[in-house]
Amino acid sequence: MINHQPIAVGLGELLWDMLPKGKQIGGAPFNFARHCNQLGLEGFPVSQIGIDELGNETVSLLKDWGITPDFVSRDPQHETGTVNIRLDNQGKPNYEIRDDAAWDFIQHNLLLEQLAPKVDIVCFGTLAQRSDASRFTIYSFLDRMSSDAIKLFDVNLRQHFYSIGSIEASLERASILKLSDEELPVLKNAFSLSGSVEVQLSELKNRFELKLIAYTRGAEGSLLIDGSGTDDHPGNTITTIDTIGAGDSFSATLCAGLLQGLPLAQLNENANQVAAYVCSQRGATPALPESIVKNVSYSTSSVPKI
Repeated sequence: MINHQPIAVGLGELLWDMLPKGKQIGGAPFNFARHCNQLGLEGFPVSQIGIDELGNETVSLLKDWGITPDFVSRDPQHETGTVNIRLDNQGKPNYEIRDDAAWDFIQHNLLLEQLAPKVDIVCFGTLAQRSDASRFTIYSFLDRMSSDAIKLFDVNLRQHFYSIGSIEASLERASILKLSDEELPVLKNAFSLSGSVEVQLSELKNRFELKLIAYTRGAEGSLLIDGSGTDDHPGNTITTIDTIGAGDSFSATLCAGLLQGLPLAQLNENANQVAAYVCSQRGATPALPESIVKNVSYSTSSVPKI
């Protein structure tokens, strides 16, 4: 049983989304950490930003939100990352990600070596692995974590910034896989999967010894598969503003529930509830209403004794 506030790390890119109506802090690992922070976990990012105006804004905002910036290093040679985002008529984002950003050069250092074994949950993806430096730091961090820790690999394919090699290496280190209906065909081709969606996911689960797979389908909900069975959620009916950060909030809620030992159906219900709310708001990390937080947040009083 965890007898402390669990530590949840978003490991990878921390950047600013440059949206039509203004800029907002983002990056999938950061979004995950921010949502974890709202759900009763000690969530914070491990990343790198520039010594520039956006970097200063980042640190200020983290402090305002009660999120430690201690594991976000400053890079004097590279600027804080930015992404130009255009939204289509359904609020679905199209990304143009800047090259050679500070988060491409996340430093592997003693501070991270000491942190890794203490972390209860980590979320990481493929984007920050586009560079050798950050990929080395990510793998080193994962390899130093406890074998009991939750290691959630969110495939999160963006543009051409991924390789089959990095996907495979990530799956070998992960305990949980999250992927979308748009990403499964890439893995299907890469690993010669066949059969129905459920059969393909089960094959991935068995091949890489994963504890759980979360398969998301946008407005059509999600399918969870673990060693005990499956649960299929149809999704919640909402008016979508934009979908940025919805998957990250799904992952954070899923992890908070896993720490509490919630059954598969409740995990799926909670994660869909939070993701639907995020889709109904503007930006990736809106403040969650108390009514939702009360229902889905981590609570030590609800953690099963082992």
